[in-house]
Formats: sequence, C-alpha cells, structure tokens
Amino acid sequence: FEMLGNFSFGDYFKHDAIRFAWEFLTVNCGLPAEKLWVTVYEEDEEAADIWLKEVGVDPSRFSRIGDKPGGKQYESDNFWAMGDTGPCGPCTEIFYDHGENIWGGPPGTPEEDGDRYIEIWNLVFMQYNRDKDGSMTPLPKPSVDTGMGLERLAAILQGVHANYEIDLFQALIKAAAALADSDDLENASLKVVADHIRSCAFLVVDGVIPSNEGRGYVLRRIIRRAIRHGHKLGIKGSFFHKLVGPLVEQMGEAYPELASAQAQVEKVLAQEEERFAETLEQGMSLLEEAIASLSGKVIPGETVFKLYDTYGFPVDLTADVARERGLTVDQEGFDQAMAEQRARARAASQFDVDYGEGLEVVESSEFSGYEKLDGSATVSAIYKDGTAVDALEGGEKGVVVLDTTPFYAESGGQVGDTGLIAADGGTFEVHDTQKNGAANVHMGLVREGGRLAVGDTVSCAVDSTLRGDIAAHHSATHLLHAALRQVLGEHVQQKGSLCSAERLRFDFSHFEAVTAEELARVEALVNEQIRANLAVNTDLMNPEQAKEAGAMALFGEKYGDIVRVLSMGDFSVELCGGTHVGRTGDIGLMKIVSEGGVAAGVRRIEAVAGARALAYLDQGERELAAIGALVKGGRDDALAKVRQALERSRALEKELEQMKAKMAASQGSDLASQAIDIEGVKFLAARLDGADPKSLRDTVDQLKDKLGTAAVLLAAVNDGKIALTAGVTKDATDRVRAGDLLKQVAEQVGGKGGGRPDMAQGGGSQPENLDAALSAAAEWVRETLTS
Repeated sequence: FEMLGNFSFGDYFKHDAIRFAWEFLTVNCGLPAEKLWVTVYEEDEEAADIWLKEVGVDPSRFSRIGDKPGGKQYESDNFWAMGDTGPCGPCTEIFYDHGENIWGGPPGTPEEDGDRYIEIWNLVFMQYNRDKDGSMTPLPKPSVDTGMGLERLAAILQGVHANYEIDLFQALIKAAAALADSDDLENASLKVVADHIRSCAFLVVDGVIPSNEGRGYVLRRIIRRAIRHGHKLGIKGSFFHKLVGPLVEQMGEAYPELASAQAQVEKVLAQEEERFAETLEQGMSLLEEAIASLSGKVIPGETVFKLYDTYGFPVDLTADVARERGLTVDQEGFDQAMAEQRARARAASQFDVDYGEGLEVVESSEFSGYEKLDGSATVSAIYKDGTAVDALEGGEKGVVVLDTTPFYAESGGQVGDTGLIAADGGTFEVHDTQKNGAANVHMGLVREGGRLAVGDTVSCAVDSTLRGDIAAHHSATHLLHAALRQVLGEHVQQKGSLCSAERLRFDFSHFEAVTAEELARVEALVNEQIRANLAVNTDLMNPEQAKEAGAMALFGEKYGDIVRVLSMGDFSVELCGGTHVGRTGDIGLMKIVSEGGVAAGVRRIEAVAGARALAYLDQGERELAAIGALVKGGRDDALAKVRQALERSRALEKELEQMKAKMAASQGSDLASQAIDIEGVKFLAARLDGADPKSLRDTVDQLKDKLGTAAVLLAAVNDGKIALTAGVTKDATDRVRAGDLLKQVAEQVGGKGGGRPDMAQGGGSQPENLDAALSAAAEWVRETLTS
C-alpha cells in the first residue's frame, strides 16, 4: 500500500514534527481528537511532554510503549533502527479508533492486535548512532522520518474500515469480479488481484520487466501470485492485463505516466501471463496430488524441488499454497536438493580456471589513458603464477603493475587495452588489462631475449588502432541505448554490454522481439546522430549533480562521490568511465548485425561500427556479387534471380515427391502379394531402399488399406542409415502394437524408435544386420499373437 513520507535532515525535530502531524490530522483532515490515540517510546520523555503538555492530548488516550518482554534494550515497536549499528531513535505513532463495534484494544494492551485501533501516522526520531558495543551517541543533526498510510487515511475519510473498502480498490475489485463472473466482492482472491495489478502496473511504468533477477524477479513473483489467485477464482485464459484499463481510470489523472504507458503495461503483463499459464495449470495439478497424498503437515523438499526444477513451478507459490492449507514447506530439504543440483552442474562444467584467478594486488595505479595513449611509468610490482616476483625473463608470462598507466582496464563492458611496455632490458607485450583492487594490471609476456624487473622505468604504448575501434563501438553503444529508448520506450534499460575492437553487444530490457521496422528506425536514428557530428563531452560531478543533468545510471550499480558524465549533444547523457571518440562523426557508421532474446524480458543487439562496419558492408557486397554470379545475374538483379531459382527448386522437389509417391504405390502393390497370414493377421516385412521416411509412411498406409487386418514393417537404407516404419490396422492393435514391433527390429540394427499403437517410426545404424532382423520379425509377430 502507498506510504506518504516526509523527511527532515538536521532541520526541524520533535516539536515541529509532532505539531505538523497533529495539525494535519485534526485541522486539515478534520479528525476528532477523541478518535485518535498516541504512543511514544517509554524513555522518550521529551516527546511525551510535547504531546501531553504542549499539544494537550488526553492522557487517557496516550500510551508509553517499552521494550518487548525478553528482548534486548531498544527492541520495541516504538524504537526504530536500520540494523544492529547506525542511526536509530524512538518513534511516536498516531492511531485511529474505528469504534466499539470492532474488536480490539489500544496499543500496548493484550488486545492490540485487533482491528479497532489502526496506526495511520508514524514519526521516527533519528537522534542516536549505535556503535558495535551498543553505546548510543547523539547525532549532531537529528532527523525526522514521517510515514502516513494513504489508504488507511482514505478509509477513515470515506467512512469505511478496511483499505479494500475505499473507492479505489472497490473499483478494481469489481472489475476483477466481472472477469471472474462473481458477485462475491469479499473474496480474498479478488483483493489480492486488485492490489497486485496496481503494484505490477507501476513497476512496469518504472521500467521494470519480468525476469529472473533483481526487481524483475520481484515483479514476476507478484504477477504469478495474481495469476494464481485468478486461477482460484475460476478465470480461464489471460485476464490480469485486462485490469490495466480500470486502473488507469482510477489513477491515470494523478499519474499521467500510467495512462501514457497503458498499452505497454498491458502487453508486458499479457506476455507474462501466457508464459506462465501452462506452468501454473500443470504445477497446481501436481501440487494438489502431492498435498492429497501427504501424511503430515509438511510438503517434502524433494517435491518442492521437483515442481521447481522439472516443471518450473516457483517455490514461493508452493509456499503460498501451503500457507493457505495450513501446511509448511521443507525448505531445508529443498535447499539441499538445490545444492546437490548445483554440485552436479559444477562437476559437469568443462571451463578452465580464469587467468590470474586468486591474485590479490596490493599496489595501486593511476590511469592516464583518457588524455593520452602513451607515457612513462615505473614498474611497481610483477606477479608470476599468482606470486610476486622481482622480474620476468624472455618468454615468461606474468602480470605487471605500473604506478601510472594509459592502458584502460576492462570495465563497464569495455574490454581492456593491449599494446607494449618497453624497458631498456626488454619489451612486455600487453595482451589484456584488468582491474585488481586499486590497480590496472597488465597481462602478457616478455619478448624473447628481454627482461622486465620491478623498479624499471618503462615507456607505454597502447595499440591506438584497437583503442580507436573500441572507442567507436563504446560511443555507438551509448547512441544505441538512447535510440532504443526513443523507439521502444523508456522502459528499456541496459542489462549488459560488450565493447570490443570487433563489435558491440548490447543487452536490454524489452518484453518482445524487436521488429525489423523498429530495428531500421533505431539504426537510422543512431546514424543520424553520427552524421550530426555531435560533440562528446565528459564532465566530473557528484551523483546528485549528474542526476540533475539528466544522466542515466544503471540500477544496482555503485557509484563513487565523483562520477564521469558522458554527453553526446542532448541525445545521450549517461554515467560512464570508459573511453570514447571526440565527436560522434568519428564513429563513421553503425550497422546492426543481429537481434534476439537471451533471457525472459532481455533482448540482445549485436552491431559493428567504424572501420568494422565498413568491412561488414564490403563483405556483404562481395557475397551479393558472388551470389549474383552463381545465378547468372548481377548485383542489381541477384534477388530476382535467386527467387526464380528457389521457385524452380520447390517445383522440382514437389515433382520428385510425387514421383516417389507413385513409385512407393507401385512397389506397395507388388509387396502386398508377399504378405503372410499369421493367426488371422496379414504380416509383411520388407525393404524399400532409397525411399525417404515420408514415402515409407505413405506406403505403410496403402498396404494397411490393401491387406485389411494387418501389421506392416518397412525399412529403407540411405547413405548407410536405416529408416524404419511400422503400421498396424486399428482392429489388430489390441493384439500387436506398432511401437513394439518396430522396437524389436530397431534394437537388432543399432537403433531405436517409437510411436502410437497403430504407427511407429525409428532408425538404425547397422544395415548389415537389417535382413536378419526383418526375417526374425515374422517369428516375433507369431509369438506375440499366440501368447
């Protein structure tokens, strides 16, 4: 539910905060003082005096709340702390009395859990800092955190008791009830659905897309819980997204961004519903079976894990259902099963250990590569095989740390620089640069005949060609991100990237495949900015200034006190520590190579820029010319020529299939005379070498029609591979099954197969055993029919 907050950091404190709260509730909202109840922490005499002596609250409607019985000091409903250490302080709360007709007692009494007295206001007075030893030090600038429940206050002002009775939720509940064809507006599932549509819609508007991690996973869980409650209501098919419209009617005026994003929200929710529908139906059925067979009150961890691992049924939904049935979940058993699966996955992994894994560099280095690609430095440390050494000899691999370096270390998706570090005694080839602690570490080897030692003065030279290609791809990535947000919507957020000399890869949140038309618009928009030759500027500022400048940050990323804000005109403004071109025109060109999905709600675009883009287009031109030559055409008419060739090919394939069918029919007629009678069933086992699986199947059907009650097995050998097809007429499947017949032949020729009782297909890899297997089939049929 919606919490309205107000904060004071080092400004007003208890006197003003209490007065503001009381004035708002009793004057602005018109609540009678005799319906309000106030609590304070029992040791907070200052707050108590303000309420009783200055505000004049009735002492009979005032409580002091102490520490919980058996708990630690300050462990109280009226004392707030962010953790075992850090800012903390007492609280004062205001409750509303809904009247004697509702059960419950004032706060602090044994009946406080009733619904008569409902908290509507909370003032947290952050006035102490708690140290590890538990000592409390007064803060130099005490602060106030105000919290007021919007729906709770709305319920009071609308003359109802529960949040779900206010006009907002009643409209949503009625809309959900209409979808469920129900008139029971008190159904708890309707309330869950009404609450969840609001949560989900606003998350999507805020740019969150259903996924398996972070905020996306929270959204996915809420959607799936709502869908399950719709399932409980008996709603068939997708329904949840249909509640976005009623929500917009209620809240669109106050939140215009919700109304403008309605179509997008509906699409996201509808796709998630469709994705989860089959899982829910199957999972609920299996869960119901498991619950019905329980002998106790605990759903075994193995059952929970099987539902999750095999059928994709979320653990939290299993726990949700369990709670409703008065059951619990064996979480420990589930965790054990999950750990065993992970161990199996690790054992099956074939990946090698990362280069430099486990290396802990204590030295630091200063990066100078924004301004220049060369410079002098001093070798401050060298590591070989994870151990600090004094020097590297010719041919030896290792890690070199410099006091200052122009080499960019891999970060933010941009790969590390390569180049040379030269000393009087030898040259070190830098194959990669990585971050390790506060240092940029250079990985590579000393050229034969050389030597590099700690303390050497060296000259550095970054490979400028590769750095230029990397910078072009990195800058193009920023333009691509901005263009995607313009074309697809502001819900697009970066989910990963790679900027190398060869290409760029950009992962982003989006709920469906990007159409060819949308990709074309994105590409055109990026190249338009490249042609505009926008200035690429970098400014250093604190995070708040960056936010005010409109810089886009990545959710979940940590930023320091000073950040680099990269802007390309007013088209793209992002936080970025990478290296870039001087002007967008330096990129030259960007060409999208591919687009596809990499995870639920995450898409990936790969593209090339600069010289790589030109090379990509040049390769395409050469291949197009070669294709034109193959079809006896040129570049301009290659498409038409290829289309003609394909149409001719399809016509020939159709003609070939017809010829094969005629040949199979002809052979089938000849084969019918070879059938033998076994216990009233006509049986035929024969070879039709050269026939494809479809021709075999058609021929089996024809033979079944000709022979009446029959069992037929046909085989064909093509390029050393055996194709098998077995068929049994419907009136004989109770005596002999096509799948069993085919299986016993397939096993003799090194193969397998299966199918329905009346039709089965398979194959084998030992044609030398085929004739013997076909000969033995008749005896197997005889034994089967007489057993």
